[in-house]
Order: sequence, then structure tokens, then C-alpha cells
Amino acid sequence: MHFRHVFASYATCVALNNILPANLGTWVMFAMLMAVIASATFAGMIGGFLVEKIFFSLAAIFTWLYLFFSVPGSFDISFEFIKDNPWAVVGLLVGGGVVLFIAIRSFWPKVLKWWDQAKDGGQILAHPGAYFGRVFLPEAVAWVMGLVNIGIFLAAYSIPVTFHSIMAVNGSNSISNTVAVTPGGAGVNQAFNVAALSDVTDAQTATAYSLAEQIVGTAWSLILALALMLWVFGWGGGRSLLEESYADAKRRAEEQKAAHQAKKAAAAVESS
Repeated sequence: MHFRHVFASYATCVALNNILPANLGTWVMFAMLMAVIASATFAGMIGGFLVEKIFFSLAAIFTWLYLFFSVPGSFDISFEFIKDNPWAVVGLLVGGGVVLFIAIRSFWPKVLKWWDQAKDGGQILAHPGAYFGRVFLPEAVAWVMGLVNIGIFLAAYSIPVTFHSIMAVNGSNSISNTVAVTPGGAGVNQAFNVAALSDVTDAQTATAYSLAEQIVGTAWSLILALALMLWVFGWGGGRSLLEESYADAKRRAEEQKAAHQAKKAAAAVESS
């Protein structure tokens, strides 16, 4: 197992998430890594993924709070449904809690097994020096480079490049990618960017900037992923791996959706 295998798999994940709905690229990445890592388990992949998301989650919380407190109306756009339907949201949360409790109680032995496997993916947390040097620090550098990228595109459209404008756009991008089900958050991303930049530029310019950044970013991620797949796996091997991983990702996503619906139906029957 080499670094380039993980690099190619992650680049493929990013590229596919820009063109496929519901972050299906992440499931494809899990399938690819399980195919190239002999001892890998799905739960272990999830554990490693959660560890990898620690820094980005902290960064997202910071930028979301900045956006909500500095951009008027951003909270209403992000959580309009919650604001308009508070009791419905409470009902959904309670229902989700009941379903989760029933699921855990029903599959407790499997939960324990999955937990042991998931801990394998988070072993680096037992070594703080290695975690901060090999995970946290590189992710911090990557996050800063993302802010620089935003600044370059803002300048290209003559939008003021300030800490406020960069953080507002970064926060809106993060939220739109989290809540959207369209590929890459298309459409939703533009609406959030327009709101985030409402106090520094007009809607037409903000929309043009947002579209350009998304198109160029998507094109670059696709080119990088293709180049890495060819370099690491070759044309035939890369194509076969991607096709098999995509099929496995769709199967797992459908299974999870079906299991969620079954648990929801079971909870409804038990509560009635």
C-alpha cells in the first residue's frame, strides 16, 4: 500500500462529488480503498474518515458561526425550514432518536463489532504527535490554500478581497455542500454565495464569480483525478477499479437507504 493509492482514491472522491449527487464519490472512495488495502474493513474506513474530518469540522464550525453572525439573513437561508416548522423539526428529532435506539438495541452485537473495526481506522489518535504532524497540520495548510483560492477568484471579478469576504464565501460554500443533494451543491452554492457577498457586490457579479469558481474547480478536480488514476492504476486497471467501486458504492447506498426506511417503518408500527 502506497501514498499514491490513497491520493488517487481521494482525488477521485473529490472529482465524483462534483458531478454525482448525495456525495456518492465518498462511497466510491471507500470501495476503492477496500479493494487496494487487503486488511481494510468498511467500518475501519468510516473510522479513518471521521478522524480525517476532525480539523475540517472545527474549521467549518468557525466559518459557519462567522457567517451567521456577520452576514444578515444567512441563518434564515440555511435553516429556513427549522425556523418555519420548529415543532416538525422536534418531531423529526424525536422520531430519529427512537429509530436509532431501536436499531442499536436490535443490532447491538454487530454494533460492538463495527465499533472495534472503526477504532482500527482511528489508531493515529493514540499518537498525538503523529496525528498533528501528519494529519492536522497538512489539513490546516490545505484549508488555508482553499482560502487563497477563494481570494484569487474574488479578485478576478473585482470583488473586494478581505477577511470578511473570504470567510463569508468559505462558510457559504461549506453549508451549501453540506445541505445540498445536487452534484457539487450546484444552484444552492450560487444562492448562498450571493447572500454571503450581498454587502460587498451585486447579485449578478456574485453569481458569475460563484459559477466560475465551481466550473474551474470541477474541471481541475476531474483532470487531476484522471491523471492520478492513469499514473497509479493504468487505464485498464483504473477503469475496472472505478467501475467496480462505483457499483459497490451504489449498492451500499441503496442498502443503507432501504435499511433506514425499514427501521422507520418498524418504529412507526411499534409506536402505533
